[in-house]
Amino acid sequence: MQATFINSITDINEHTWAALWPEAHPFTRYGFLAALETSGSTTAESGWQPCHLLIHNNQTLIAALPLYEKTHSYGEYVFDWGWADAYQRAGLEYYPKLLNAIPFTPATGPRMAFSSDLNTLQYSECMAVIEEAIAQRLCDLNGSGFHCLFPSASNRSLFSPTRYAQRQGTQFHWFNQGFTCFDQFLESFSSRKRKNIKRERQKVCAQNIQFAMRKGGDVSASDWRIFSMLYQTTYLKRSGHAGYLNEDFFCRIAKAMPESIVLCSAHGESLENPMLAAALYFRDDTTLYGRYWGAREEVDGLHFETCYYQGIDYAIAQGLQRFDPGAQGEHKIQRGFTPVKTCSYHYLVNKQFHQAVETFVGEELQQNHAYCTDARTYVPFKDGHTLMDDDMLLEVPKSPKAL
Repeated sequence: MQATFINSITDINEHTWAALWPEAHPFTRYGFLAALETSGSTTAESGWQPCHLLIHNNQTLIAALPLYEKTHSYGEYVFDWGWADAYQRAGLEYYPKLLNAIPFTPATGPRMAFSSDLNTLQYSECMAVIEEAIAQRLCDLNGSGFHCLFPSASNRSLFSPTRYAQRQGTQFHWFNQGFTCFDQFLESFSSRKRKNIKRERQKVCAQNIQFAMRKGGDVSASDWRIFSMLYQTTYLKRSGHAGYLNEDFFCRIAKAMPESIVLCSAHGESLENPMLAAALYFRDDTTLYGRYWGAREEVDGLHFETCYYQGIDYAIAQGLQRFDPGAQGEHKIQRGFTPVKTCSYHYLVNKQFHQAVETFVGEELQQNHAYCTDARTYVPFKDGHTLMDDDMLLEVPKSPKAL
């Protein structure tokens, strides 16, 4: 088996890449990763140098993982600034580091793909080759370590606890319990919480704002231009810079994977009028993912309606099992989203620092468990029922639900 690093996803044939990723997960799609690169969003200049790892056996691709050389920690949603600061205070360089993740996307999903033809022995050998290749790359770069963010359940079993430190976090997801409409979903709420949601939606309705939910292929180039402006303007107000993504990226993904994209746009008075705000969603066979948002101006209740309630409406109508609206946000709990645990895996080359990180994440794990457990006491449902088990670690649905 041979390990190869490529500097761009375009260095490999699209069909060859796609053959390893049978799941419909949108963020490992060739078109998504290629759009990030060709639009200039993931480059050496942006601090996201692609170095995707491929494993071949007799010239046949048998494994792959999206991989990046990072020179900062922006856009990851698993915050390691404290670790970087500790390295610097010790006179060591934390960057570059190797990151197995989807850029700017804190959505749990596959991070490594393997050929279905591998037997048990070949599978173990392949993993050994992957770890050896990563270790050598870190040595060549003088990199501080390797990090895998938000892997799916099937990938989590690949990370030995004797080598990798597992770190947990909390997100807030919506789960479909067989609802046929939004009103039926609200029936699962306690009376007071149900009234709060109705009141919130009514505020938007009273302003005569109209919503359109369009597939990626139905959105015009001019509307993608407007959406990009809304996204960048809103990002600038919030963070002081214009955001990671640009118009070219949005246009490219709309062309490459239109069936995986849904744009929810809000219009004043009529759908013929320009967009006041919009939220860009991705989807696969089981899950809706809320990703990017932008608005011309602040309108009471518009963010919640566009980014959450319209998404729930869509998920119910499409028979999707789950709605992942993105990272953070305790305000989501009262709107029917359940606190769940996510995880990441970390290996630091410096043994002393790795041990310190293991101690830190072990203590943090207990704190996160207590936080997640407490947060669940605030769910708005009549009986507090959720679809997650007691451990609360997010498991991505394994089999598609018929639509």
